[in-house]
Amino acid sequence: MAFAASLAYSASLQLSSAFHGEALSSASNSTFCMGSPLLFPASSVPGKQLHSRKRLVVFSKRLSGLEEAMRIRRERELKSVKKDIRRPPLRRGRVSPRLPVPDHIPRPPYVGSNLLPEISSEYQVHNSEDITRMRAACELAARVLDNAGKLVRPSVTTNEIDKAVHQMIIDAGAYPSPLGYGGFPKSVCTSVNECMCHGIPDSRQLQDGDIINIDVTVYLNGYHGDTSKTFLCGDVSDAMKQLVKVTEECLERGIAACKDGASFKKIGKRIRIGWVPDLLVGFVQCL
Repeated sequence: MAFAASLAYSASLQLSSAFHGEALSSASNSTFCMGSPLLFPASSVPGKQLHSRKRLVVFSKRLSGLEEAMRIRRERELKSVKKDIRRPPLRRGRVSPRLPVPDHIPRPPYVGSNLLPEISSEYQVHNSEDITRMRAACELAARVLDNAGKLVRPSVTTNEIDKAVHQMIIDAGAYPSPLGYGGFPKSVCTSVNECMCHGIPDSRQLQDGDIINIDVTVYLNGYHGDTSKTFLCGDVSDAMKQLVKVTEECLERGIAACKDGASFKKIGKRIRIGWVPDLLVGFVQCL
């Protein structure tokens, strides 16, 4: 266990095993070791103005609130939850050629180049018309995502989902933003199981018990609308359901932190510190 100590003197000290109060319990049985002062004899401290006893407070760095929450959860799972059957690793299928987009549909500036676009350093101030266009792009993306989720079932391929999403977007007069972005060959991102994000649709069939994230982005009237959601395919294990549930609730918690003047880091902090431990083991939220 790693400890952080604050000493009044920089010289090396011979620490005794005596504690003020209870003795330090073994590492295997310890939970939090905070607030128990470690004592050492005055004779071991060189220099003037020696006190009869010096107290050293030892704090645990390793067992933070989140790590302790994870430890408790693991113990509960070992006692009450049966191990899930190990699923075979995800294998990539065949990727079909990219789908065509009608010529009359406006393209984003990056289409036609395999290079990622540079991030502009200029600030953008949007007027009411710009915001209206943003809303329209986002609303279209949300509708397409909702319809794409209805296609999720065993035996359906992610390539079939890509075709359906592509058609819905161009029927609305929009461009599927992923298509051609940095050379991306498809119109939607489909990430199955251990594929974390930006998966490429292919010929692999969805299996009973899979989870799949569908990431839809549309380019409409000069603005991108981007949204994604994870869907359950068939009979999904309790562990997978819990993963999706916790993730969605963390998302809502992060969205709640978004307001005028709030820093980006506050979103991550709200998810990492204030919400996850409470969801995992029922800790009382203290933010």
